[in-house]
Order: sequence, then structure tokens, then C-alpha cells
Amino acid sequence: MKSLLLPLLLATTAAQADPVTIVDASMEKTGMDWRVSVTLEHPDTGWDHYADGWRVETEDGQVLGTRTLHHPHVTEQPFTRSLSSVQVPDGVWTVFIRAKCSVDGWGEERLAVKVRPEL
Repeated sequence: MKSLLLPLLLATTAAQADPVTIVDASMEKTGMDWRVSVTLEHPDTGWDHYADGWRVETEDGQVLGTRTLHHPHVTEQPFTRSLSSVQVPDGVWTVFIRAKCSVDGWGEERLAVKVRPEL
């Protein structure tokens, strides 16, 4: 019985070994709000395991906006999606992008993005 569990354990570990990679992110001022564009990469396998979202956070983890991805991108890697109407509090000069997948949940890694006010 023990020998049957090891391959299952290894397969489960391998499936969880590929977090979503945040390849790039940018911000564009639109009126009083921001449009955030994020490029992700993940070895989506289909509906059972795919990158299913990302969010914009402050340094202390306050969520400013969340972009839900409603389907896998198996043949479109990496891919970019945007979120409009993100409100960044006054005095915040850096926000962080955190990505999520349908199996592993929210990743630990965050990408810092500088907020550049209009000149």
C-alpha cells in the first residue's frame, strides 16, 4: 500500500510546483483611476488547473482591485489582461501584483509596480 501512495504524492506535488509567473505589469492613469495591465505565464492544463486571477495590493496587503480570469489559457502563454478603475490611495507610490491559480490559490510572490503620477 505504501508503494502505491508515493507516486500519487509525487504527482500531487508536481501539479502544485508551478506557480503563476508574473511576467510584466504596467499602469496607465485614466482620469482619477488607473488601468492596470498584467502579463502572466502558467502551465495551464485546462479547467482542472489554470491561472485564474491576479490582484493589485498595497505594500501592507490591502486589495485595491482583483481581475478574475474565467477560463484557462492553455494555448495562449504568456497572456496579458487589464483591469480598469483601480483607485490608488494618495501617497501610495508602489503597488504590488499577486497572481492566483485554481489549484494552489494566491501565490506568495508579488511584483512591485511604481505608480507614476501625471507630469
